Amino acid sequence: MSAMDTDHEELSVVLSSTTTSGLSIALHPLPILNISEHFIRLKLEKQTHLPFTLGALLGTQNGREVEIVNTFELALEDDGEAIDHSFLVNRRDQYKQVFPSLEFIGWYTVAPIPTSRHIELHSQFTGYCSTPLLLILQPTANLIGSVDGTSQNLPFKAYEQTIEIKDRTSRSVFVEASYTVETGEAERIAVDWTAKGGGSGTSLESHLQTQRAAVKMLHDRILVLIQYVTSVIAAEAPTDHGILRAISALLASLPASENKTFREEFNTESEDVQLTALLASLTKSTSILNDLVDKHSLLTTSREDRFGAGGGAARRTRLQMGSARIGDWH
Repeated sequence: MSAMDTDHEELSVVLSSTTTSGLSIALHPLPILNISEHFIRLKLEKQTHLPFTLGALLGTQNGREVEIVNTFELALEDDGEAIDHSFLVNRRDQYKQVFPSLEFIGWYTVAPIPTSRHIELHSQFTGYCSTPLLLILQPTANLIGSVDGTSQNLPFKAYEQTIEIKDRTSRSVFVEASYTVETGEAERIAVDWTAKGGGSGTSLESHLQTQRAAVKMLHDRILVLIQYVTSVIAAEAPTDHGILRAISALLASLPASENKTFREEFNTESEDVQLTALLASLTKSTSILNDLVDKHSLLTTSREDRFGAGGGAARRTRLQMGSARIGDWH
């Protein structure tokens, strides 16, 4: 057992939780959404539980204060062993033109824990940033927050690379860095809009969704009553006369759908709705016809301006001559 523990300790590339980074990281909602969407999309495309996900982090850094604002996806080459540096540079420059204040500050991936492969990939980013960060999405991790307990309970871990000296040998390892979720006013509005289903925030759609939920609840309760009555008839459930009397009273209080007055009001409302739809269709057709007439008038006017009055007289003369020739044939 001790040998296994020793091997595990040697293979681990993350320092113990007692060692923490001095970085102060602020994580914005947009990178969280981008990384999650990237992972879910690859998971559905490749039909694998944990596809290899790789992307770049954009933000600002002032001393030991780092702010992660945006991300973009990265491409690999050499069978996934190396980063496509030309793609990275092009995308970085494109983002730089739109967001001049954002710099490349690190990369992200999806994994349970950092491994030696992440150490090798991390070394390839040092040419773009002296101390790149690693942000890992851990979809299977328990939500226990960061090492100091100040960050939000999100399945993300931030790491900074450092050098560990042990037994007169040195190696590159990761040390966990705490982070906090920081949102601006515009980001709060965007996140709230996304949480509510995007464009479903209008009053009409909200009203329709409320009515749909109410109808669904009514339908479910009616099914419960039908199931109870069916079970009583089949002697599968005990007879409760109080419940049966309540069901009978409920049915008696419902309006009769075949009542003459009800049918007349229903037909009147149905005709009004159909008439409104017909008027809307006629209004749309009239608008299209008006546009067609305006275009025809514009085309006719431009032709008359091009040929002039003399051109019109010449055309009439040719038509008269043609008619005279046809009369001579007769």
